[in-house]
Amino acid sequence: MTDDSTSYRPGDREDFDRLYRESYHRIVYTLLGILRDREAAEDCAQETFVRAYRAWKRWKPQAPPEAWLHRIALNVAASYHRNERRRGLGAILRRGEPPPTDLDTHGASELLVALRRLPPSYAALIVRRHHHGYSNREIATALGMRESTISSRLAAAKRRLQHELRLDDVVTRPS
Repeated sequence: MTDDSTSYRPGDREDFDRLYRESYHRIVYTLLGILRDREAAEDCAQETFVRAYRAWKRWKPQAPPEAWLHRIALNVAASYHRNERRRGLGAILRRGEPPPTDLDTHGASELLVALRRLPPSYAALIVRRHHHGYSNREIATALGMRESTISSRLAAAKRRLQHELRLDDVVTRPS
């Protein structure tokens, strides 16, 4: 996916409104894959856009604006996830119940369930690359990393996803 970053002007409210309209659903989809809860994903998407709007004057057009939003969304999701785990653990301790041992997989595809088992940074890389279509270079620019780092992390994420899908035996087994 290639964004025409030059068509957005940092600090311009109309450009930010357009970015919101064009990106909102993809941001929610990414967050839904990470958080597994539509309401939480929508809340985090709103927080993503609030944070992005506050920083809009400082956005650098070298990075695609939607990739920049995804970086913010990933940070928001990580914060939400940490806070949710604390809240959940507190509720479990108050009730005296053992912690849950498995994910609720009702209605989720096998791929989505496997993505949910990955560390959020791995899941976000896979979603950015294979769902949103960003190139490794675009992801690297948005995250402020070297392209080779993105390549190696993406390869590790794919290996982990194969393992979660139990494909590692199938892939390495000779025909």
